[in-house]
Amino acid sequence: MIGPSLLAADFRYLAREIERLEEAGARFLHLDIMDGHFVPNLSFGVPIVQAVRRCTNLTLDVHLMISNPEAHLERFRDAGADYLTIHIEVAPDPRPLFEQIHRLGACAGVSLNPPTPVETVLPYLNDCELVLAMSVMPGFGGQTFQSEVLPKIRRLRQHGPKGLMISVDGGVNGDTIGECAAAGATMFIVGTGLLGHDNYAQRYRDLATMVKKSQEKVEL
Repeated sequence: MIGPSLLAADFRYLAREIERLEEAGARFLHLDIMDGHFVPNLSFGVPIVQAVRRCTNLTLDVHLMISNPEAHLERFRDAGADYLTIHIEVAPDPRPLFEQIHRLGACAGVSLNPPTPVETVLPYLNDCELVLAMSVMPGFGGQTFQSEVLPKIRRLRQHGPKGLMISVDGGVNGDTIGECAAAGATMFIVGTGLLGHDNYAQRYRDLATMVKKSQEKVEL
């Protein structure tokens, strides 16, 4: 599944951008929440999530790149988040946060940065619905893909339960999406690799075809 990252959207026309992504076939939108502390940048917060929810019924994955996610989970869930993804770097034992997320009626995700060993999340793969492997350091869009994420994805696929969504985020585009799919990723967060193109529908189809072909090769 392709998950367009709204960080790359034109916020002058946010409702139209979302409409174009829906028309292209998107079923899942990714929103990066940055606090200027855990990551060296600020993005958007609860009001933007609320605005996006008013525009669409698509599944919203809210990626919390923040230092104290436990203080904000309820607000983002109330704003319309379907998935709430926290970072293992700020919650070395994420189970209490997963439990809080599940009590709120949302799906739980855990993310790890490029320098973080994949072993840090392996004990928790049965306790969440999504694991997000960052292929760039979080905080800014448009960065270059770090191929060191590929062995992590393979380990996650090997150790994770059937049905676990394995997501990859950072520098995912037409040059890199195929190898991510071959490694075992099932969700591909794409920013400028999709929203940087004029024809969202054609680009979405092209990326989906690349994923399918890579997955078919692995099955063979």
